[in-house]
Amino acid sequence: MVGDDIVLPCHLEPSVDASDMTVEWSRSDLDPRFVYLRRDGVELLTEQNPSYKRRTSLSINKLKCGDISLKLSKVKLSDAGAYRCLVPTLHTESVVEVAAGSVSSPDIKFSIVSNGVMLECKSDGWYPEPEVFWLDGEGNLLPAGPPETVRGPDDLYTVSSRVTIEKSNSFTCRVQQNNINQTRETRIHVPGDLFVVQSSSAVRIIICLAVCFTSVAAVVFVVWKWGQNKADKTEQEKAEIKTFHDVELQLLMEGQRDGKRTLTEEMKHVDMKMAKLDEAFERNEDELQHVQQVITTLTEQKKDLKNQREKLNSLLQEVNTQLKESEKKLNEEPKVDKERKKTKRIKTNEDLKSRKAKYEELLQNTEELLETTEDMIIKMTEGKGKLEKDKEQINKQLKETKKQREEIQKKLSESKKKEEKHDQLSKDAE
Repeated sequence: MVGDDIVLPCHLEPSVDASDMTVEWSRSDLDPRFVYLRRDGVELLTEQNPSYKRRTSLSINKLKCGDISLKLSKVKLSDAGAYRCLVPTLHTESVVEVAAGSVSSPDIKFSIVSNGVMLECKSDGWYPEPEVFWLDGEGNLLPAGPPETVRGPDDLYTVSSRVTIEKSNSFTCRVQQNNINQTRETRIHVPGDLFVVQSSSAVRIIICLAVCFTSVAAVVFVVWKWGQNKADKTEQEKAEIKTFHDVELQLLMEGQRDGKRTLTEEMKHVDMKMAKLDEAFERNEDELQHVQQVITTLTEQKKDLKNQREKLNSLLQEVNTQLKESEKKLNEEPKVDKERKKTKRIKTNEDLKSRKAKYEELLQNTEELLETTEDMIIKMTEGKGKLEKDKEQINKQLKETKKQREEIQKKLSESKKKEEKHDQLSKDAE
């Protein structure tokens, strides 16, 4: 298998010490042909095929016992072929055939269709090209459409197959490659409640709405949590600002006590201010990224809900038409088999009314979710705008502070030069 380490067997009989002999491992289809070459007890790397560099080796201890088997590490697909083991001085050779393969376990997905449930099996990373089979719970082959096979740039094959089923059972997707004697399979159990023919559309919509509701609820929680975190951060920022002002006041008092604030104190003050601004900028960036993710999720949710609303309106229109026809037939007197037909018409009418009520309830829930989603998009967009304004303000303050720092740094350099010059003049005077 690709990635494995393997040993290509080759032994001298009778066993003799081969540690000082010339040993060749080669493939006639390669140029240069040597996979491994050893002469006079030295491994010759310059004549080795580049694709095998640092992947082949012989055991020195085993060579003394006539074992010249080759270890090949991290097998590649290109390693497949016939390998010749040769000891020229003994005029003896052996050939080993290597078949390389790659496998992976298949994945199964399902979707509800008009005539049942469609199962799709997909497995990638195979070599050579495999076969795909569908089996039922008793191990019987199922009729399926022709498999789809795609070969990637890495020469590995991806295979997929679909089958439509009409009843509950356990189903197995089996992928196999007989040349390398490899088989992988995945089993899925399809429950009976997916096979509800009359209300299949409603089932899909209910599932979708459940997912939508869960997503919206999750986003609401995230938004609430973000608001809580933001409030906590606001309190934290207030405390930091207070600390910052306290330090600034302390530095100011020290400057007043000494008659003026020194350049070093000014630099200390500016460095502290820049550190706080950098922290605020990073928090702002994190919040902006978070808010944008939430807006993207909500926008996708809004699109899904609108599509769902259109489907429900279409279903509701269809069931209203059927209900009118049913009520019309209900008022007509059957000509034959009156009791049975009347009972059947009453049941059909009740089923249609039940479906109508279900669609109306789903439509109302969809409208409420859509309204909630739109409200949250508006709130998060407003929050994003405020964060962007804050970012501009922080950037402005950062630029001003950096400029101020550069000016202080320049003054410090000039002051240092003056002190050095003064010290030099003092030394010269002495």
